[in-house]
Amino acid sequence: MKKYPIGRAAAVLALAAFLTGMSSRIVSANPDTEGAWQQEKPQPTEFAHITSCAIEGGSQIAIRGQMEGTWSDPAVYDNYLYLFELQPYQDNLEGRTDYCAWITKGDPLSFDVPLNLGTEQNRLYSRFVVAVFDGQGYTQVSNTAYVTNPEVLAKHTEPYRNAQNKKGLLIQNTDSMVSDAFDLGVNHVIVNIPFHHILGQGIDYTYDGKSYSFNKEVLENLDYTIRRMSEKSMTVTAIILNGWNDGTPQLVYPGVTKQPEDQVFYYGFNASTKEGYETIKAIASFLAERYSSLSSPYGKVSNWIIGNEINNQQWNYVGPMDIDRYIQEYERAFRVFYTAIRSTNQNDRLFFSTDYNWIHEANGTTKYNAKDIIDKFADKTGAGGSMDWGLAYHPYAIPLTEPEFWDDDQTGLIKYDVSSPVVNLKNLNVLTDYMQSGLLRDRNGQVRHIILSEQGFTSVSPTHGENNDLQAAAIAYAYYIADSNPYIDAFIMSRQVDAPSEAAASMNFGLWRCDMNKPNDIVPTMRKKSWSVYKYIDDRKRTLETTEFAKSIIGIEKWSDVIPGFKWRSQEQ
Repeated sequence: MKKYPIGRAAAVLALAAFLTGMSSRIVSANPDTEGAWQQEKPQPTEFAHITSCAIEGGSQIAIRGQMEGTWSDPAVYDNYLYLFELQPYQDNLEGRTDYCAWITKGDPLSFDVPLNLGTEQNRLYSRFVVAVFDGQGYTQVSNTAYVTNPEVLAKHTEPYRNAQNKKGLLIQNTDSMVSDAFDLGVNHVIVNIPFHHILGQGIDYTYDGKSYSFNKEVLENLDYTIRRMSEKSMTVTAIILNGWNDGTPQLVYPGVTKQPEDQVFYYGFNASTKEGYETIKAIASFLAERYSSLSSPYGKVSNWIIGNEINNQQWNYVGPMDIDRYIQEYERAFRVFYTAIRSTNQNDRLFFSTDYNWIHEANGTTKYNAKDIIDKFADKTGAGGSMDWGLAYHPYAIPLTEPEFWDDDQTGLIKYDVSSPVVNLKNLNVLTDYMQSGLLRDRNGQVRHIILSEQGFTSVSPTHGENNDLQAAAIAYAYYIADSNPYIDAFIMSRQVDAPSEAAASMNFGLWRCDMNKPNDIVPTMRKKSWSVYKYIDDRKRTLETTEFAKSIIGIEKWSDVIPGFKWRSQEQ
């Protein structure tokens, strides 16, 4: 019997996990032989380690790998290896006979199948597995492999839009406040896309041979915002949010019902059913095409964040489940978005987001540690086919109602290594140091893109009352930390204008005050000191002068004393 050398440890472990407990299982008594027990057939002993799954020549998918282990008993399993295609919502080969390719055992592990792009048989989103046949059914003997280079199909290949600075903001979408953001010199902007309201009437779209209708009014509002930002050379980051809509049950995970609005704000994306998967890929492809280019009449989105703070199901609800199953379902949907967007726009970036609870407040069923989410997602995507994903992190102060994050170590939640319960701006290097580890780097060995996509510092707190200087000092310090860290791409403030509902709870994050007499609207009334600080924070001639006041508040003499690699160190006196 021909033997194959053992390859990568990961493949061996995958084989062991796949076969664990199976070879010695017994089946129930044969009904025709009272009291008789029989052993199950021997489990396969070969493992097909798929090492690459990529588009070649624009029309073929090439799947390559190597064999490990020994050939299975020829009295039980035949002399062939079979390649099966699984849709994203399919998890096993039960009842399947429709293999798409086969080879003789002993031949190189190599398959080529048609891509079928643009048809109902499109394989761009599929995953592939190798199986053996025992005369009655097929048993999987390989890892799962997705296409890892959807970007080779993209018709939009313009380079990624690198911003001139890291300064970002969630802008209040009115003409006056958009102009205000331009005056601030903001280079990064956030746009929330209500995924659950995209389906509707007014715009027809066909994808993979199926027709869809999209909400013209919702999309025209997005068009206006994204186009204006793009025209001003801003890098637009879209957050895809899946709220509840009674009319689109296919968008939420099977069995999930509407939750109380004060407990669950958004829902996880459903790619675990055929209808959910097909709807997601159609909407994602449509959005990617619509916001594809600087020359597009609708504007350009460069970054896509899929969901919000996914380590807390309050923002990504799919129902209680352990972290392994949770990541499996999230990764299933994320990969659909990734494939749809990158096969349209070659250099767009996709992210998932977490809050600052690094190893804190997890309950194992609806709340998870941010660190565990990052690790599990990296493991899952590495095993199924690498993706160039990035991390959108939210390093708020502890608690959110107090702005002076530089004192957060007094909470006992801040440490300066990976054992820290919380990672925020006080110990941001813990995150960026961790993301430099080999297992978390991208397929080219580079540190993955990290953006700080949401943080804010209140100007009114329970202990200080109204203190605009304290808020301004916190923003200055925080921005300097992020701006001086080479692994942070963007620093995006959560509010341009205070929101009445947040302000009522001492979370006045805006650079503008709001009209508290209009609780259902966000109406700006007056700029705070933090507005001027944020405007000049990256102005080479004025930055240190602008932030001089903050040093006595924080209790420092020089910024470079507390910020490693401080960007403006050469200008300090």
